Amino acid sequence: MDSFFDGFMALAQRYRVPLAGGDMAKSPFVVADIVLLGSVARGKALLRSGARAGDVIYVTGALGGSAAELCALERRPRDFLRKDKLRHPHLYPEPRLAAGRELIRLATAAIDLSDGLSTDLAHLCEESSLAAEIDAEALPVDARATMEQALHGGEDYELLFTASPKTAVPGQLGGVLTHAIGRMKKRGKGPQVELDQGGKRTALAAGGWEHFR
Repeated sequence: MDSFFDGFMALAQRYRVPLAGGDMAKSPFVVADIVLLGSVARGKALLRSGARAGDVIYVTGALGGSAAELCALERRPRDFLRKDKLRHPHLYPEPRLAAGRELIRLATAAIDLSDGLSTDLAHLCEESSLAAEIDAEALPVDARATMEQALHGGEDYELLFTASPKTAVPGQLGGVLTHAIGRMKKRGKGPQVELDQGGKRTALAAGGWEHFR
């Protein structure tokens, strides 16, 4: 518990976020229920609903690293006691705040990848009333992860965003690499999200975390 609070407060202090309140309750297992409150200038919020057909889909960083580390942690927890925290996307996630600030002038829509690429992209498609096509070969899969973990793993906290094909999106935002991975398109009778693997297109069902299932 002390280690958890040490990590929690270190990140909060780094970004000058105060911890307000706190309630203790009894449970057979540990649960940390955290609500983060903030504000944004009127008209400056990046929503899920602003994407347009033809927009390019981008992600920051690498995908699947958190899911891969969780699997390794469950198998060999002692291996992680003395390692460099900067190499641990699951134990020490890095919020992409600097990249997010730069997206205000670039993106048409955005969402974080807390629930997995397949699930969060489906949310963005739903809110923008569009469909999407992803190029499997363009996905930045973490060196430790499988394609399955990159598509559905979640907890990466990278940013998924869309931008007009006329917008020059830099290769880095806030010091984090950006990758073009697909394109938004009009919704038809086909799947909401398709995965292109070497020219073979298949439906990509939402396989990440579903909060109410």
